[in-house]
Amino acid sequence: MAKISVIGANGTIGRRVLDEALARGYEVTAVVRRPSTLEREPAGKLTVTTGDVLDPEGVASLVEGQDVVVSAVGGGDGAGHERLIEPSLRVLVDSLRAAGPGAARLIAVGGAGSLTTTPGRKVWDFPGLPDDALRTMRAHGEGLRFLRSVTDVRWTSLSPAIIIAPGTRTGRYRTGADDVLMDSAGRSHISAEDYALALVDEIERPRHVGRRFTVAY
Repeated sequence: MAKISVIGANGTIGRRVLDEALARGYEVTAVVRRPSTLEREPAGKLTVTTGDVLDPEGVASLVEGQDVVVSAVGGGDGAGHERLIEPSLRVLVDSLRAAGPGAARLIAVGGAGSLTTTPGRKVWDFPGLPDDALRTMRAHGEGLRFLRSVTDVRWTSLSPAIIIAPGTRTGRYRTGADDVLMDSAGRSHISAEDYALALVDEIERPRHVGRRFTVAY
């Protein structure tokens, strides 16, 4: 069974990835800035550690001995995402490069803003988007742009549907590449639980190494 580190394991997505991986029997390290923010102690093979994803020395020790590193970091508001998303991915990639050929695989929690809606238009081109949401989308877009320049580290970026929120683990989802996925009612949505399911499925059965994919109902 793979050893998995989840950076940002106390967030909406990170916590569900943590729970999904533990439920499948993986050995998981939850990396958080404040361990007390984990609301409950999940059952399973869990280690909780303190870490700062912008600290190169600390990140180097976090990725050592791991098979997969999941970056589920978030910056709170748009400005926070701008300060954190791309810079943290650069630190992670540098650390994985330094670890050599046996380095862990990186899976990044991405955003929906850069998904294509119609030819030449992306989600972030919708009129009237709040500035904070737009800055968050663009921050994830910059992170994806950087990852797409990386050829010597095994990475995957997973974009959610346009609407993602805590809900129910249904056990079903569809996958796509760079286009928004809509259901029969014209909605693009997925629960955070099924997003986590898809991410851990990707850990178990790698199908998108070196590229972005998206999930929705």
